[in-house]
Amino acid sequence: MNLFAQIKMAVSVKEAAEHYGLKIGRGDMACCPFHNDRTPSMKLNEDYFYCFGCGATGDVIDFVARLFNLSSYAAAQKLAYDFGIDPDKPPAAAALRKPKYPLAKAFQREELHCRRVLCDYLHLLENWKVQHAPKSPDDTIDDCFVEACQMLDYIEDLVDILTFADLEVRLKTVDMLQKDGMIDRLEERLKRLEKEVDAHDKTKIG
Repeated sequence: MNLFAQIKMAVSVKEAAEHYGLKIGRGDMACCPFHNDRTPSMKLNEDYFYCFGCGATGDVIDFVARLFNLSSYAAAQKLAYDFGIDPDKPPAAAALRKPKYPLAKAFQREELHCRRVLCDYLHLLENWKVQHAPKSPDDTIDDCFVEACQMLDYIEDLVDILTFADLEVRLKTVDMLQKDGMIDRLEERLKRLEKEVDAHDKTKIG
């Protein structure tokens, strides 16, 4: 049995969603992490998830791949690590094993929040580096392009740490991000930029 089949047999979508910080309510519904969801629109079944809002669907591996922006194989590896599943053990034994490091619910939520904000900022920087790149040596260097060049590697490293590092390192990183206020500042800035874009789009339509 390959790793993909073993993961699907050992971990349900609902278990993975809870483990990674989603709050699951009545009828196994949760706010979808893949769009701005104010009321729960994602149904978490044993074998698959489906969002009635944005249409996102898939199995447990698809869920984790999308949540952490990973390939399917990397998502399967992450699930195996986080749920203590040994590919060399029979599925029954793998299913009975508990996570090596059970995470506190509060930390799961904080870590997920930090990762989402950092991923949103990372995507913004990637866009800025392309959109605001100087077209010729005589062009004035745009501040957005400068910021992208300065911050991309650092933000990529933080996202990698929160996705792949050992629990102790992730704990310290989340603590650092919260204590220095970086996540709050970034989130506020991203919201402000989103409002500016929305206002600009409405002006163009009008």
